[in-house]
Amino acid sequence: MNRATNFLFGAFLGGLVGATFALLFTPKSGAELRQEIIDYTDQVQTEIKQAAVTKRQELEAQLASLRRP
Repeated sequence: MNRATNFLFGAFLGGLVGATFALLFTPKSGAELRQEIIDYTDQVQTEIKQAAVTKRQELEAQLASLRRP
């Protein structure tokens, strides 16, 4: 149990130190960073939706070819 507690404490402390350094050394303001994150997530969502549409079309074509006698 002591090892698990030490691990959790170390992980928490490492996360806290990492977050502090990230906040101190970030070259952009909070608003700029939030907008960049929003833009990136929107881009990723668009790419995922497009990939899903493409894959659905491929699978529907395969299904249609399998249903043909």
